Amino acid sequence: MTLSEENYLKTIFHLARDFDKEVPTNAIAEKMETKASSVTDMLKKLAEKKLVHYKKYQGVKLTDQGRFYAASIVRKHRLWEVFLVENLNFTWDEVHDVAEQLEHVKSEKLVDELDEFLGKPTVDPHGDPIPDKSGNVQRMEKILLSACKPGESGTCVGVKSNASRFLQYLDKLEIGLGNEIEILSKEPFDQSMVISNNGKKLSISALTANNIYIQKK
Repeated sequence: MTLSEENYLKTIFHLARDFDKEVPTNAIAEKMETKASSVTDMLKKLAEKKLVHYKKYQGVKLTDQGRFYAASIVRKHRLWEVFLVENLNFTWDEVHDVAEQLEHVKSEKLVDELDEFLGKPTVDPHGDPIPDKSGNVQRMEKILLSACKPGESGTCVGVKSNASRFLQYLDKLEIGLGNEIEILSKEPFDQSMVISNNGKKLSISALTANNIYIQKK
């Protein structure tokens, strides 16, 4: 497969979480910042390779083979993110673009040895699950902080946005994976929150709360 084909499979894989059935062509075009006509052309190529089921005006979903390929790309990406953070002193806001390049390495042996070297991690530095070698993804029970009510608490287990600026902002707030968060109050007008972050009182916006996942106690 070409790099472009791999990127399309990965994008469909990620978007499939947000749609019950087929992923709309327009959603793919928006995510990949390209024209809908270009997406349609690529989906036809992927359909010819039996990697997706494509229905005109309805959208697309991965075949079993397509999902396996997509999961393997995501697996490589997230393993490389772990490697960069744990071994090369990258921060969690720096790893995405580098891993985007490394995820296209074809050597299965390299990926297997990398997984072994890292101790077979199950999540990446952002809390996202790492697919196993068979393409299976272990789901974690988590909820957006914005959906929680005052008095509820839990452990920070991930972020919805991997944007560098957002992750850098969380670093300033000292919010990271493993932190214990309790909702102290919630403003009815704009849904902003006052939280306890590892015992430290913080005020955060609704936008921030809508991009933090916690595992409730």
